Amino acid sequence: MKWKYRGLSAWGGLALLSCVVLSAAAESPAQESLAVVKKNIEEKKGVLVDVREPAEWKEGHIAGAISVPLIDLDDDAQAVVLKQKLPKNQILYTYCVVGVRARTAAEWLRKDGYDVRPLKAGYKDLLKAGFKKAEPQPSNP
Repeated sequence: MKWKYRGLSAWGGLALLSCVVLSAAAESPAQESLAVVKKNIEEKKGVLVDVREPAEWKEGHIAGAISVPLIDLDDDAQAVVLKQKLPKNQILYTYCVVGVRARTAAEWLRKDGYDVRPLKAGYKDLLKAGFKKAEPQPSNP
């Protein structure tokens, strides 16, 4: 089940966070090492899916990753569009900062038939493990 959380009060947001954390706890992180994840991506067997907010993505992301913000997966209309960007014939490795959003996104995407493996490693951990940071895109005038 997805939760609508735009415009919630502070207490409503706290309650939502509790639900997300409890729900995400059921979705265990990928068991593969980051070396195996990297190899699967290089061999086109898998793809990284960044579920962080658009502002986080703009600050930096992994080269070749697909941006699918968790907040947009919770919006039915947006989710349909975003899911069209995701390959059904590859493993989706979801990542965020600490793994909570990655696990939540994985749970939702798995219900739509994707082979999803949430990473416990966050963006900075992936960089430390040798994943390449995407080059900054020039702004349009």
